[in-house]
Amino acid sequence: MILHHPDDELLLAHAAGSLLNGHSLLVATHVEGCAHCRERMRLFEAAGGSLLEALSPEVLQAEALARTLAAIDAPSPALSPSAPRTPAEAGVLPAAPEGMSWPRAMRGCVATRWRWLGPGMHWSRVTLPWDKAANVFLLRIGAGKMLPQHTHSESELTQVLYGQFHDGRALFGPGDFDETDGSIRHQPTVEAAGECICLASVQGKVLFDGAVARVLGAMVGM
Repeated sequence: MILHHPDDELLLAHAAGSLLNGHSLLVATHVEGCAHCRERMRLFEAAGGSLLEALSPEVLQAEALARTLAAIDAPSPALSPSAPRTPAEAGVLPAAPEGMSWPRAMRGCVATRWRWLGPGMHWSRVTLPWDKAANVFLLRIGAGKMLPQHTHSESELTQVLYGQFHDGRALFGPGDFDETDGSIRHQPTVEAAGECICLASVQGKVLFDGAVARVLGAMVGM
């Protein structure tokens, strides 16, 4: 059962296309697996469509329709069957534990192999082909392990893909979504039953309390 969801403000921004690309990927990943949030998105998109229909029409340039039709008819090398797919188009993701599959929202993304972060902790940099500057990564934390205590300079979105963690505020399990900012200081700790894999998008910086943790965070780009 999914207990933690994006708030309506995030869902509205995602529906309007105004979220940062990394944050948008996180919301899309959650919505993919959450019937409750898919229904909310349908409502927001329908409301947005109604608002568009209520707008006064604008006069377009005489050649606007011809240019649009020409663009639609133009061949796309990326979609041509004979064109080889690049790694970014094909998508490459690290190994996942048995019983877990990567979300469809991550199709086309490229991620590094699992890299050591600390005892029982690994991470992977995720590159979005449509926004290579987005700060998105995967965390794979072993059973009973904890991340250093930290807060955030701006915002961090986290989507649980596998396993469970508790950060002192609540228990987050598969499908759960978390949004944190500078008002929250926490220390996510993975449950003893097994490892946990999360997808995260960071705007700004993760501010770790300890000096060693700050160095490791800088290496990851958190």
